[in-house]
Amino acid sequence: MRNVRIIVEKHSDGFVAYPIGIWGVVAGQGDTYEEALNDVKSALRTHVETFGQDVFEDEEPASEVYLTETEVPL
Repeated sequence: MRNVRIIVEKHSDGFVAYPIGIWGVVAGQGDTYEEALNDVKSALRTHVETFGQDVFEDEEPASEVYLTETEVPL
């Protein structure tokens, strides 16, 4: 067992979840928060089975995550 921080985003068409502190792309989705969380946990298990424990970054992932919005000139 290992603790993994998961970000879950709510969108107009459902939920998307992804872990932080993992090498590679791992994501899950679902119509509900719980479905997205279960889907990303399943995807993460498969990712670790495929690529091994080396997928976990050496340093501790961010202890806090902030969301902000800003204007960017394009």
